[in-house]
Amino acid sequence: MKSLAIMQPYFLPYVGYFQLINAADLFIVYDNIKYTKKGWINRNRFLLNGKDAVFSIPLRKDTDSLDIRDREISADFRKSKLLNQIREAYRRSPHFERTFPLVERIVLEKETNLFKFILNSIKETCESLAISTEIVVSSSLRIDHSLPGEAKVLALCKHVRADVYINAIGGQDLYSKEDFGAHGIDLKFLRTKAFEYEQLGGKFVPWLSIIDVMMFNSPDAIRECLESNYELI
Repeated sequence: MKSLAIMQPYFLPYVGYFQLINAADLFIVYDNIKYTKKGWINRNRFLLNGKDAVFSIPLRKDTDSLDIRDREISADFRKSKLLNQIREAYRRSPHFERTFPLVERIVLEKETNLFKFILNSIKETCESLAISTEIVVSSSLRIDHSLPGEAKVLALCKHVRADVYINAIGGQDLYSKEDFGAHGIDLKFLRTKAFEYEQLGGKFVPWLSIIDVMMFNSPDAIRECLESNYELI
């Protein structure tokens, strides 16, 4: 059997994103879909003084009709400011010395194209987490990319000869197991279980960026979370 997962690119997303990648044999990242301003493509949350705070990649002003791959990072992106915020927020965390160099490499990447910048961050993080899943960019695959929603996913499954499609739990309202089954594809939904850990002694703040997970957990604990702290339904 060959399993496939597909997602939009997100900048340093929560651990469930990486569970999804790790659970699949092949992971396709959408680059040829519309950028959404109110989504989490270029922003996420980290722990600041015991509360969640948002960090983001500022974008060059452009039309909202552009695909993710056509958006550019603003020349005003103050990378040193973001790194200083993360450094001060996590410098007392137990795994700071191991994790912060990764964050530095990701943020200081010279690429100015939004998609390529985020794709690099995903690959760098996967390598650090020992995730070996093959990652492919959607536009590199020869299908009809004008297909809507489920039809496009099915076309991608058939193109890569996947017989299992794993989607994040939020897709339960979008995709039908019966529809996928009619095409010989087993549809699964990944639901991340609660993953609580010590965060500098304060009340636990859940579902923050993978940065938070890596700052406070050993590689073995993270690996166990990636491998088993979820259910496929």
